[in-house]
Amino acid sequence: MQEDVEKKRKRLLYRASYRGFKEADLLLGGFARAHLAGMSEEALDEFDALLGHPDRELYAWATGASEPPQGVGGPVFEALRAFKLA
Repeated sequence: MQEDVEKKRKRLLYRASYRGFKEADLLLGGFARAHLAGMSEEALDEFDALLGHPDRELYAWATGASEPPQGVGGPVFEALRAFKLA
């Protein structure tokens, strides 16, 4: 059974907001709150895949502290890299 889009948004918001260390919670959760409502199903799938990576690696890639491996990228990842907390 395929997950309802709104349930998926709520699940992704939770996963983005409770990553395991405060900096990732703030960055990923803030990004999710700002962008999830307007994401297409394809973009939601990309964000879901990004959240599958280890916290510290994803945070380092998103902040530019390290380069992501081949295959990590796409419009959602680029938007995450460009996202700035207010």
